[in-house]
Amino acid sequence: MKGALGFIGVFLSFLCDATHGDIPLPLSFACGTNSHSCMEYCSICQDYFDVPRMMCLHNLLQKLCIPKFNNAMTSMKSTNWCTWGNVSNYYSTLSLCTEEISDCLMIPWPNPLVEQTFVDIHSRFFKECPSEELSDPPPVIVMALVITPICLIPLMVSLVVLKTKNGDGSS
Repeated sequence: MKGALGFIGVFLSFLCDATHGDIPLPLSFACGTNSHSCMEYCSICQDYFDVPRMMCLHNLLQKLCIPKFNNAMTSMKSTNWCTWGNVSNYYSTLSLCTEEISDCLMIPWPNPLVEQTFVDIHSRFFKECPSEELSDPPPVIVMALVITPICLIPLMVSLVVLKTKNGDGSS
C-alpha cells in the first residue's frame, strides 16, 4: 500500500509541475545582476548563440541596439542628422543599450567592440557633419583679434622711446 501511495504522489507531482519537467539549465558563464534584463540576455547567449560572450555581445548589439538606432536615424531627414538636439536621445539610448548588455555579460564597457560600433555609426551617419571646433570664428571676432595687436604696437613703441629718451635708462 505504501508503494502505491508513493507512486501516486510522484505521479501527481509531475502533473502539478508548472515547468512540465523542463528544468532550466544553469548558465555556463557568470551573468551580471544589474537589471531585470540580464538573465534574458544571458539566456539568449546560451540558448540561441552558444558562443563566447564577446561574440554574443556582437550578436545582441546587431539584433537589439543597432537596428533601433538605424530605424530612428533613417526615419528623419539626413539634413537633421548633424543637429545634436535631433539625435541626442537616439544616441544616448544606443549608448545605454550597449552599456547594459555589456554589463550583463560582465564585459567591461567601453570595449573594442562597442567602440567599433560607434565608429561605424559615425562613419555612416555623421561623416558629412561640419565640425564646430574647426570652423572659422565670425568676422567680428577675427577683426578684433587682428586690430588689437596692431593698435598696441605704436603704443609700445612710444613707451620705449619715452623711456630711453632720458639717456640714463632709470626713469
